[in-house]
Amino acid sequence: MKALYYEKKLAFRDDLPKPTPKNGDALVKVVKSGICRTDIEIAKGYMDFTGIPGHEFVGIVEDASDKSLIGDRVVGEINCGCGECYDCKSGNHHHCNSRTVLGIKNHNGSFAEYLTIPEKNLHHIPEALSDDEAMFVEPLAAAFRVAEQVVVMNTDSLVLGDGKLGILIAQIIAFLKGDVTLCGKYPEKMKLVDGKNIATLTLDELKEKRLYSIVVDATGNPDGIKTALAHTKPRGTLILKTTIAANEPPQIGPAELNHIVINEITVKGSRCGPFVHAITLLEQQLIAVTPLIEKTFPLEKGLEAFEAAKRPGALKILIGN
Repeated sequence: MKALYYEKKLAFRDDLPKPTPKNGDALVKVVKSGICRTDIEIAKGYMDFTGIPGHEFVGIVEDASDKSLIGDRVVGEINCGCGECYDCKSGNHHHCNSRTVLGIKNHNGSFAEYLTIPEKNLHHIPEALSDDEAMFVEPLAAAFRVAEQVVVMNTDSLVLGDGKLGILIAQIIAFLKGDVTLCGKYPEKMKLVDGKNIATLTLDELKEKRLYSIVVDATGNPDGIKTALAHTKPRGTLILKTTIAANEPPQIGPAELNHIVINEITVKGSRCGPFVHAITLLEQQLIAVTPLIEKTFPLEKGLEAFEAAKRPGALKILIGN
């Protein structure tokens, strides 16, 4: 099987065995997979992962214990809980203590011809959605998670980071009637939200000392949290979406901790969200996603795809047909 494989460095391989699904798992032939910031950090050593990375995918079920799934076009939730612990049984499998995570933690991912994943993690993709649109179910669900964690309607919000996730988060907040400002480095990228009731600022313009009730750090930068804290109102909420490799220098010190305490700022980590809501938003054409796609590379040119995805200002890079 062909795949991208990470072991101290990312490499293309064509000698890996095709995975065999265990009971309760499905074998999925990957049609397309997307590179996100987490994948780039994994290629720097994030999570000490060894194996096939990749967690944003759309594919066709080739085999499954539930034969009715065979032939379905699907996406999949990335957290694979044990199914037996308290968290799993209470619907909190995202935080199962013994979970594996597709392409991130002890589970081979989607930068391959095939992957295996629990059948319960799969979601059917409606015919109305293209493969390119379906590629955004996972990141759009992660963007929607912000709206589950804090009330955005009629609230002033700042989204830091004009990458793919930041643009999706800003669109979600605007859709839910929030007063949202998107701040980034690239004015041409922020033009993608024109006409969507989203204000835009460059980082230079943000230097004016305006504070916001909700600030989302989606910069993918270790320094992002400092900027986010500096623009969060007292008793406001800071939502962190950035993850970085362990070899990046820490950016939180006593000054930042004191600022959080003195100003009674609520800090929330934010990760995965509801696939059902994301699929509905895409099916009803309520969130624009395909303008975020820059280029699709074949799997054999996956290393070139990663270099393209790492380029400053890059939009969404896909691997597939």
